[in-house]
Amino acid sequence: MMEKNAKIYVAGHRGMVGSAIVRELERQGYTNIITRTHAELDLCRQDQVEKFFEEEKPDYVFLAAAKVGGIVANSEALADFMYDNMMLEMNVIHAAWKNGCKKLEFLGSSCIYPRMAPQPMKESCLLTSELEKTNEAYALAKISGLKFCEYLNKQYGTDYISLMPTNLYGPNDNYHPTHSHVLPALIRHFHEAKEQNLPYVTCWGDGSPLREFLYVDDLANLCVFLMNNYSGDETVNAGSGKEITIKGLTELVAKVIGYEGEIRWDTSKPNGTPRKLLDVSKAASLGWTYKTELEDGIRLSYEDFLNNPMRAER
Repeated sequence: MMEKNAKIYVAGHRGMVGSAIVRELERQGYTNIITRTHAELDLCRQDQVEKFFEEEKPDYVFLAAAKVGGIVANSEALADFMYDNMMLEMNVIHAAWKNGCKKLEFLGSSCIYPRMAPQPMKESCLLTSELEKTNEAYALAKISGLKFCEYLNKQYGTDYISLMPTNLYGPNDNYHPTHSHVLPALIRHFHEAKEQNLPYVTCWGDGSPLREFLYVDDLANLCVFLMNNYSGDETVNAGSGKEITIKGLTELVAKVIGYEGEIRWDTSKPNGTPRKLLDVSKAASLGWTYKTELEDGIRLSYEDFLNNPMRAER
């Protein structure tokens, strides 16, 4: 168990996941949380990361920093996504090990699993067949981070764990017009359509793919729970275990935002993977389950969007 006064470093504390982990740690009474902005510490620079760890020597590390984006960003910047993610995770994990960090938790993504993995996807299906091409670079980087933690455990007896979240949403999400994920993109899309009184909104694909969503504060709760209750080489899936079609999701977002126009589908645009549902029985067997239902979470996310003055720039 993490001591309440232990020195805890949250990498990526300004992002959606990192900021949620900081909120959850504070809620649970942890008092010694350390953070650094990108301007203060560039995690892609090994010299800076090593200097930081030598000076601070954190007891526990939550590695939530990553270069992330949706289908468009991922497929247009494959090299950038691979380089940045590989560098930052290798630097942080290696420096943590060199400086005697008691426990590290690495956060990946459900895109690490094969494109046509049996559904729902168990942790054991990792590396059993080929990846989804549109985010292969990101997935390869995340698999490498997960495996590096596993190899350190095996070679050096560390207690480094990883978890793989499904699609996340919530406060501090990225609402960029082209570089955001599906749910925040829909929130922005329908909000602008409502503001401009547009008669219809066009969405990509045909609305048939199934997706699972987890509210980010629920993920943060699981992150702290696993840090205190789980050790093992195999990753742990983080999800709700429930799925919804993109069409159903779109209608739900329109309902929450109060957009009453027509929803049209551009079937010339890609659908992405047909189905991505995580098997969450492992987390459940450890005694954890999600709390926030999708409609409630979308409502909370929309409130955050309305109160987020940077939303247009991000």
